[in-house]
Amino acid sequence: MGLLDWIKQILGISPEIVYEEDSMKFLIAGLGNIGADYENTRHNIGFNVVDAIAEKAGATFKNDTLADIAEVKHKGRTLILIKPTTYMNRSGKSVNYWMTKHKISKENLLVVLDDLNLDYGVIRMRGKGSDGGHNGLKDIDATLAGNDYARLRIGIGNKFKQGQQVDFVLGKWDDEEKVNLDKIIKKSADASKSFAAIGLKFTMENFNKPIKLEDKKV
Repeated sequence: MGLLDWIKQILGISPEIVYEEDSMKFLIAGLGNIGADYENTRHNIGFNVVDAIAEKAGATFKNDTLADIAEVKHKGRTLILIKPTTYMNRSGKSVNYWMTKHKISKENLLVVLDDLNLDYGVIRMRGKGSDGGHNGLKDIDATLAGNDYARLRIGIGNKFKQGQQVDFVLGKWDDEEKVNLDKIIKKSADASKSFAAIGLKFTMENFNKPIKLEDKKV
C-alpha cells in the first residue's frame, strides 16, 4: 500500500479504483441523425447497419444518455451498439461517453458511416484515416484527439449536380438503390461483427471488396 493510500485509510477515505479497459467489449457506433425526417436517408446508413446487427441478435434499442443503445453477444465478445442522439456533427460526445462508461479502448471502437467518395456498393474498413469531409468523423476526431480508430465507410456514390450535395446526402434512397440496399447493409453488419471477432486486418482482407449489385427489378 502506498503512503497516499495509507493516509486515506487512516482518514476513512476509500482509495481510488483504477479501471482497466475491457478487451472483450467493442463499441460499434452507427452514425446518423435522429428524427422522422432523416429516416431511410443516405446519411443514416450507419443507423441501418447497427439496427441490422441488433435485429439479427434479437436485441432492441433503448434510449439512454446521448444515444439509443443495444447490447449483443457475438463469438464471446460483447458488442455495444449505439445510435447517437446528438445529431451528426456532435457524434464525438456520444462516442466518447459510451467508450468511457464501458471502458472500451480506441482499438475496440468501430464507427460506421456513409461516404460519398466511394461508389455505391463499395464498403471499406480502415484502422485510421482522414475525416474525408464527413462532419461525424470530424467531431469524433476532435473529441478523441486523433483519427486512430477503425471506421467502416459505406459508399453512397456522388450522383448529384453541382450545389446539390447536401440534398443528395440527406435524401432518401431511390428505387434503383433500394434493390441492393439490404445486401449492402447485411454485408456491412457482417463486417462490423467480424471486426470484433477476428480483428481489423483479416476483416479488411475479407470485406474490402465491391458488392455484386443486381439490376433494377422491372
